[in-house]
Amino acid sequence: MSDDLAVLVTAAKGGDRGAFDEVVKATYAGAYTLAYRLTGNEEDAKDVVQEAYLRAYKGLRRFRGDAAFSTWLYRITANCAATQLTRGSRHRHDELDDEFEMIDLHPETNPEARADAGVLRQQLRKALEDLPPRLRAVVVLRDVYDLPHEAIAAELGITEAAAKVRLHRARRRLRETVFPARGTERGENARAM
Repeated sequence: MSDDLAVLVTAAKGGDRGAFDEVVKATYAGAYTLAYRLTGNEEDAKDVVQEAYLRAYKGLRRFRGDAAFSTWLYRITANCAATQLTRGSRHRHDELDDEFEMIDLHPETNPEARADAGVLRQQLRKALEDLPPRLRAVVVLRDVYDLPHEAIAAELGITEAAAKVRLHRARRRLRETVFPARGTERGENARAM
C-alpha cells in the first residue's frame, strides 16, 4: 500500500471520515472494475461497490494490515458481488463500457494486429460475461486480480480444491468459446490416442 494510502487508512481507522472519503477516492476505480467484471453490468456493479464500502467502513477497525488495503477491499467487493449474484440480480446489459478494458493483448503498433487484438478482446469479454457467476468470480479473482487459490476459496466460502476445479473449468470454457477450432482439435486428438 502506498504511504499516502496507509496514512489515510490509519486516520480513517481512528474515526476520520474525511480520510475515509479520500480512501474511497483512491481505491474506487479498482473496486468498481472488479465489481463490474464479476457482475457483468453497471447498475449491479455500482450497488456492489456501495455495499463493499459500507462494509469496509463498518469493519475498518478490524483491518489489521496483514495484506494490502486494496486486497482486503477486493475481498469484500468479491463477497458483495457473490451475494448480489445469488440474490438474482437484474438482467445483464449487452453493452460494455470502456472502463472494462482488459490488458492490451497485442501492444504492437501494426493496425492489423491491433484490430485482431480488439476482436479477440471483445470475444474474451463476451465469453467471460457468459460464464456462470461462480466460474466468472474465480477466473476474475485469479487471472485478473492475481489472488492465490487459498484467498479465493476463503472469500467464496469453498475449498481450495473447489477453487482450482472451478478455475480449470472456467479457463476451459473460455478457451472453447474464444478458440472453438482449437477445442475441437484437442478433442479429436484425445480421441485418436
